Amino acid sequence: MTVAVPSSSTFAPSNTMTNPDERGYNGWANYETWNVALWIDNDQGLHELAQELGSYSKLVELLTEELDNHYTPDGVPWKDSAIDVAEVDKMIAGS
Repeated sequence: MTVAVPSSSTFAPSNTMTNPDERGYNGWANYETWNVALWIDNDQGLHELAQELGSYSKLVELLTEELDNHYTPDGVPWKDSAIDVAEVDKMIAGS
């Protein structure tokens, strides 16, 4: 049995963007930024808390220091150094 495999010029892994106007992962800087933004934006309580605190850094401090929650449900550390904090802050602010 022969299996046809697309050439690298026609196949892009799912975690890369094929549109040059988009960046990183699903329009976010990278997977880690997208993942934390997804969880903050899709959990009403977490989103409201982030908006009340006013910044991602303050949210992470509360989550990790006071609530002992160090990871998103997908396993991305809230303090991952790859997270574009300015981008998440912009999302929290509603910009």
